[in-house]
Amino acid sequence: MDFSLPLRKIIHVDMDAFYASVEQHDNPTLKGKPIAVGGQHRGVVAAASYEARKFGVRSAMPSKTAKEKCPQLIFVPPRFARYKEISKKIREIFYEYTDLVEPLSLDEAYLDVTENKKGMESANLIAKEIRQKIFEQTGLTASAGISVNKFLAKVASDINKPNGQKTIHPDKMEHFLEELPVEKFYGVGKVTANKMFSLGIYKGKDLKKRSLEDLIRLFGKSGQHYYNVVRGIHTSEVKPHRIQKSVAVERTFFEDLLDEQQINEKLESLAEEIHQRLQKNNILGRTLTLKIKYKDFSLFTRSITKEDYFSSPEQYYNTGKKLWELRPFDKAVRLLGLSLSHLNTEEKKQVSVQLKIPFEEFEND
Repeated sequence: MDFSLPLRKIIHVDMDAFYASVEQHDNPTLKGKPIAVGGQHRGVVAAASYEARKFGVRSAMPSKTAKEKCPQLIFVPPRFARYKEISKKIREIFYEYTDLVEPLSLDEAYLDVTENKKGMESANLIAKEIRQKIFEQTGLTASAGISVNKFLAKVASDINKPNGQKTIHPDKMEHFLEELPVEKFYGVGKVTANKMFSLGIYKGKDLKKRSLEDLIRLFGKSGQHYYNVVRGIHTSEVKPHRIQKSVAVERTFFEDLLDEQQINEKLESLAEEIHQRLQKNNILGRTLTLKIKYKDFSLFTRSITKEDYFSSPEQYYNTGKKLWELRPFDKAVRLLGLSLSHLNTEEKKQVSVQLKIPFEEFEND
């Protein structure tokens, strides 16, 4: 560990199976049962309870696969307004301790409590207090990781899940990182992990043996990051204002669509939806992307970028239709989506908000 760097006190708070836990809390008959939040017929699993996870059910898994793994699985439609309401309560608890809160999603956030509003020395005690308050005010459990940087705090929050916490102290950091599997390191995805395995790099201690030059030769610019992170060097600060980079609305359909009129109706609905959400948050963008997923799960995306900002449902719809006409296949459509990027938030630095609505069958919830 490079002790010339300032040692901060970072907490990563992660709600336990958030969507599923909210549903079990609000409907006690679901407690202790394997449930999946999502669409049973044509959707995907948005979240799975711990009871469902024991059967191998995971988020982003097709509902059909989830049901095969767990025949007794109970599907529950998502209620995003409710999740946002509880998320707001949880963030209010965070702000009792610090203004340096970086939300990653509705159910997790980083907190920098190096200097905090309570004047508390122990980040471990702060995390315990926060988790207790969350439980008292929402009936839900959270897990937490505490360390000197964001990377280690996030890794630590997984160690004693659910309803637990883990502190990685500076004096234990070197040993912890040396024993950590490389796939757990920030920035190491499946492809990179497999490449590392092929090179005999399985744990942090294996990674640490490689020189900076060697890692850059093998992994390009990322080599510098891997060299630093295995030594506990991760300087990214907790950023209270995350820049919104894109806004997306998409629909997965009960039945595959092939009729042109139906497609136009869905595009019109998507255009109106994205306009309302953008307007509500004073967001504008210059690049519109159409996403099409076909019956065979093949994916097509195409974008148009304008010099000025899109500003009306008609513009979104008309541009979406132009992009639709560029599609390569006349096959049945399973999903349609519109997204906007190159946003004015890069100038305004607005707080990130989650705007993705993945299930058509629950659009009125």
